[in-house]
Amino acid sequence: MHFTGTVWRPPYEAWSALLQVTAGCTHNKCKFCTLYNDVPKFQISPMSEIDEDLREIYTIAPDVTRLFLTGANPFVLSTEKLKNIATTAKQYLQRLNSIGCFARITDITPKSVNELKTLRAIGYNRITIGVETGDNSALEFMRKGYVSDDIIEQCQKLDTANIEYNFFYLTGVSGFGNGSSGAEKTAEIFNRLNPKIVGASMLTVYHDSDLYREILVGKWQEESETEKLLEMRMLIERLEIRTHFAALGASNMFKLHGELPCEKENLIHEIDNILSSYSEESLRNYRVNLKHL
Repeated sequence: MHFTGTVWRPPYEAWSALLQVTAGCTHNKCKFCTLYNDVPKFQISPMSEIDEDLREIYTIAPDVTRLFLTGANPFVLSTEKLKNIATTAKQYLQRLNSIGCFARITDITPKSVNELKTLRAIGYNRITIGVETGDNSALEFMRKGYVSDDIIEQCQKLDTANIEYNFFYLTGVSGFGNGSSGAEKTAEIFNRLNPKIVGASMLTVYHDSDLYREILVGKWQEESETEKLLEMRMLIERLEIRTHFAALGASNMFKLHGELPCEKENLIHEIDNILSSYSEESLRNYRVNLKHL
């Protein structure tokens, strides 16, 4: 199998077969992100490599029903390229019925609703979008490359095309003193959309990030761990949509998940128990000793 750099996938894609079609990130400007520092230049895998890897997947697991395409945002590929990948995959994997990947909001922008419907028909579904927040101040400061209105516009296109999608929310991205307001603004955006999963990660600032350099010069201050938990609590409280909330990645000291709205009170209760049982010092100790996500 061809894999370049560290391979990332959402926790809920653990049972999917992984296929590299891109490596690195087309944007690679988010101040907090260090995930793709080992692949500084975006790369597209040649079809010869993709074909070779699909052949290998077939020899190991011919009954695969789902593929997850690796790379920071494979959905940036053209509709024709994505169709070609899906068609080739189905030639090897007869039971394949869905293909997922990471996507940026800006990857959806150039694709028409009809193109998205074509991709849905050939198997693309349940893509994961790292929207991070609906707080425009944070989106701008972190150089995400889009604003909250773009999230709404592009995800409504996915809804029209019947492509299901999941969101990653980055708890702490709004900065010290702004956690609750950031969560409120995000809930307002998410409540207008239909994410199947809202996956929450907690911001961990590594020393090789641009965000760490902003902290050093006094341009940004990190939220305390307590504020991050209160922010997550606020997001859960304000979400009104039917979705699955999941804080399962390594950045979360405590793993939380449940269906909204029916398990909302249980999730809030779990967070309240954490807040009453652990000091800021003990929570922070986990963060500073988290060597890798």
